Amino acid sequence: MQGRKVQLKTARMPKLAYLSLGSNVGDREENLRKAIHRLKALGRVLSVSSFYETEPVEFTEQPWFVNCAVALETAKSASQLMSGILEIEREMGRQRVQKKGPRSIDIDVLLFGDEIVNKPDLTLPHPAMGKRRFVLEPLAEIADQARHPVLKKTIGELLQALPAGQTVRKAETS
Repeated sequence: MQGRKVQLKTARMPKLAYLSLGSNVGDREENLRKAIHRLKALGRVLSVSSFYETEPVEFTEQPWFVNCAVALETAKSASQLMSGILEIEREMGRQRVQKKGPRSIDIDVLLFGDEIVNKPDLTLPHPAMGKRRFVLEPLAEIADQARHPVLKKTIGELLQALPAGQTVRKAETS
């Protein structure tokens, strides 16, 4: 009997991704809840932070945001996860008409395991996360000890190092 070559499809080991979600158009909290529900198609939602009301940065002439952080375990690659997230944003009516402008939903991949990615369509860890209180405050609630693979600091350390400034407060959720 001749031996047959068997091709085994290796399963991708799950990665832990941390995401930042935000909305400042329509029912902001409901938009976050719907996005979190849709993320279940991309992996297993392990934890969700409280919702936070945050003042806009950079383009400030717009309504305040509601933000949260999500820990997602996924077997997808970083690029596959990003594609899935962009599809969720499209399905939820996200239109990119103004950079940093109002949006029904915004989902950013902050950390993807300890991966460092520098591609035109994806940079990991998220390049601005260490400077944004609206990202770090919710993220520290669910992942205080997670380590930024480039800055070599925990999320809690990054949050403590931020200067006073942007208002971020827990939302009174309905």
